[in-house]
Amino acid sequence: MKKVISLDFCDFPASFSKTDNYFVKFLSNHFTVNICDKPDFVIYSNYGHIHRLHNGVKIYYTEECWAPDFSVCDYALSFDYIDNSRHYRLPNYVAMTEPESLLKPPEEAANILQAKTKFCAFIVGYSDSSVKKRTDFFYKLSKYKQVDSAGRGLNNIGGPLPWGYDKKIDFLKSYKFHICFENNVRPGYTSEKLVNAMQSNTIPIYWGDPLVNKNFNPESFLNLSDYKSEEALIEKIIELDRNNDQYIEMMSKPWIKEGQPNPLFEEDKLIEFFEKIFNASSHPLASKKSFFRFNRWRLVKINK
Repeated sequence: MKKVISLDFCDFPASFSKTDNYFVKFLSNHFTVNICDKPDFVIYSNYGHIHRLHNGVKIYYTEECWAPDFSVCDYALSFDYIDNSRHYRLPNYVAMTEPESLLKPPEEAANILQAKTKFCAFIVGYSDSSVKKRTDFFYKLSKYKQVDSAGRGLNNIGGPLPWGYDKKIDFLKSYKFHICFENNVRPGYTSEKLVNAMQSNTIPIYWGDPLVNKNFNPESFLNLSDYKSEEALIEKIIELDRNNDQYIEMMSKPWIKEGQPNPLFEEDKLIEFFEKIFNASSHPLASKKSFFRFNRWRLVKINK
């Protein structure tokens, strides 16, 4: 009989479903998951402070470039490389990706090129000063050919792409390149942008995680860090755009080293981490738990 786990989620984006998400699907293969209002365990993210109202075991998860605060959470799952038994490295693309979608037969490269009818795509939600680097690169590359911006930021195709993973992948499939600049630089922080381009068989133009080559084949994508300047990278993009043989050669490279999904996709290690949490007789912050109650417009801390 499976162990029953009382669980709740909070402080995720509004589109997040408590009953239909990566963690519920994964954990249900090994435990009986009971979603309830007064759980023994809560998985929370960055989009609010409701987790402060919970007095159970707190498990932090982030899709963004925000490091765990171990003075608040008992355990954490994030992109970060942290040598801490309370932490498990789980970049957001692992939770969003079927590993088989990153396997690419080399012999299909020529057929992939034939399906490419457009130059380069760019999909971002915003374009303020906090992401100036990727915005500037968008404008620089656009001087060569139009780069189709399909998100809410810098949109130039008549309106943003309808929300949805499948719609994004289908949109990217007709493009030869996709600008995949992260909104921040931190070791281990590789978001879904790079992976979405790979799933679409579109050559990623990347900037961000300085350790990205640990998990992905550097010969399969263009990384600004490998070039002396943005201008040098743009010259390489133009060269690939004009030379089909070179484009096919790069497209024939596997996205992942040795053509196999990296160990982050292995469920055994992740389930060991959760088993440790669910079976522990005590937890790191158990002796100094506190909870918060709402008092009109503010949260009031009550020590316990």
